[in-house]
Amino acid sequence: MGGGSWATALAKLLVDNGNDIVWYMHRQDRIDSFMASGRNPAYLSDVKFDLRHITFTASIDEAARMADTVLLAMPSPYFKKQISGITTDISSKAVVSAIKGIVPDDEMVISDYMESHFGINSGRSLVVSGPCHAEEVAMGRRSFLTVGCNDIYRAEQFAHVLRGPALTTVTSSDVLGIEYAAVLKNVYAICAGIIHGLRSGDNFQAMLVSNAVMEMQRFVSAASPRERNICDSVYLGDLLVTAYSRFSRNHNFGVMIGRGLSVKAARMEMVQTAEGYYAAKCIHDINRRYRVTMPILEGVYSILYHGASAEKAVAEMADTFI
Repeated sequence: MGGGSWATALAKLLVDNGNDIVWYMHRQDRIDSFMASGRNPAYLSDVKFDLRHITFTASIDEAARMADTVLLAMPSPYFKKQISGITTDISSKAVVSAIKGIVPDDEMVISDYMESHFGINSGRSLVVSGPCHAEEVAMGRRSFLTVGCNDIYRAEQFAHVLRGPALTTVTSSDVLGIEYAAVLKNVYAICAGIIHGLRSGDNFQAMLVSNAVMEMQRFVSAASPRERNICDSVYLGDLLVTAYSRFSRNHNFGVMIGRGLSVKAARMEMVQTAEGYYAAKCIHDINRRYRVTMPILEGVYSILYHGASAEKAVAEMADTFI
């Protein structure tokens, strides 16, 4: 479910591994173009698909009814509106979230929202996360994904479906930790981009990222207390690739702000969704419950939502770095 670059990359993995998929896109015109060319007309349009393995639909309810496993891969700001079109009972299906965001206004990660609104219990709720950029996955470059589920056997089943010659998969039972880390790394990537735009240098960038991973650990430990190694690829690795990669839309969004564009102007320049923009406010609001010390998150939030000077906010957070 979803027609963006991440949905396209995941669909490519599934189809290339010989799976038949039902693919929901909300725009019929894009489906028509896809069926005519064998390519997604809007995202990763260089990637060619074997259409014999794909059934397209512009009805999310039809997709939900036909599927045995539901893979959610739309941007979080549009998730709630689109998912509301499902009237089919999907409580007996496996639901996999590849969404790296929080449901706006509800202050819930996707797995919690799906349990609350669709009755998806924890044994059927899965997450899939990086370190991966859609562009490199679609190009067949060596990549790694983690599949999380409280039911490790179910996680391994889905990991096997994704696994291929250039894609390694591992499993984890840390569903909430993976979801929150995936949300936070987008905020930190915006900050990394701001620092790049301010020309603060590689030394300072390294300080930011090392402090960001400690901040991530503090928050995730408060929100989901359990044993985990924050240096595992699904946490630290995903943060690193999102903070540094030229493919990172959150990093590129931050660069524009660091170079002097207003937040509004930077958002208008973005072709794709910078999830970290929404995540900064969501985590800020959620953290009222946990009261974790998060100077990087709060600095980015003040820039994005209160018009704070990027240079001044970065200087203030730098005073807290260790």
